[in-house]
Amino acid sequence: MAAPSAVLKSEWTKVRTVSSTMWTLAAAVVLTAAVGALLSGVMNATYDDLSRAEQLTFDPTLVSFFGMMLGQLAMVVFGVLVVSTEYSSGMIRTSLAAVPQRAAFYVSKVVVATLLALVVGLLTSFVTFFVGQALLGDHSASITDDNVLRAVIGAGLYMTVITMFSMGVAAMLRSTVLSLGLLMAFFFLISSILAGVPATRDVARYLPDQAGSAVMQVVPGALDSDKLPYGPWGGFGIMCAWTAAALIGGYAVLKKRDA
Repeated sequence: MAAPSAVLKSEWTKVRTVSSTMWTLAAAVVLTAAVGALLSGVMNATYDDLSRAEQLTFDPTLVSFFGMMLGQLAMVVFGVLVVSTEYSSGMIRTSLAAVPQRAAFYVSKVVVATLLALVVGLLTSFVTFFVGQALLGDHSASITDDNVLRAVIGAGLYMTVITMFSMGVAAMLRSTVLSLGLLMAFFFLISSILAGVPATRDVARYLPDQAGSAVMQVVPGALDSDKLPYGPWGGFGIMCAWTAAALIGGYAVLKKRDA
């Protein structure tokens, strides 16, 4: 029986020695901060063009996270690669031979990737916030304002949980191409379409990305958008429930199917 510490060390070695995963994490930081900075500057320059309702519900913290969609994309790719690379290379058979306790193998992989995603997510959220606020000028918020710190930390947690969700899906599908194809379509097409159609908007609010993003809002109904039927942590809780289901499903597949 492999010692838990040895399994964790093995998974850490796998993650840090695969250049694609590390570059993906770096891309998450750069893309989120860069796009957030660009859009914060644009919003500062065009603030007077906003409607009165949009000005009254202006949320500078949320504006600085407008680049989160690209950061989310990078974290999805990271989560998928951590799990699916071993299947595509055939190394999964070697890994399971070395660690026959599949629960220990799976949990160790999730724990290592989650901790790394948490560090990167929090770094990204704080860098993105401070850069964005610097470019918002007189319309900026302070980290000490009510609920701002919660939103900034929440943005980092959002990136972490989206990684975990992607890992669960990848464990179920066991294919990089299939996992990325499904997740990209879900987050960047299906979710957006459902959220934009009045008839399905109420359903879309309970999808993982739509619900989880509520934790990044400081002003309810930001920029004159519809108010959500749950609070910031309520929405994040919905996202966590989706993620738990995905991770459990991933373990069920790993336990029952041959490598």
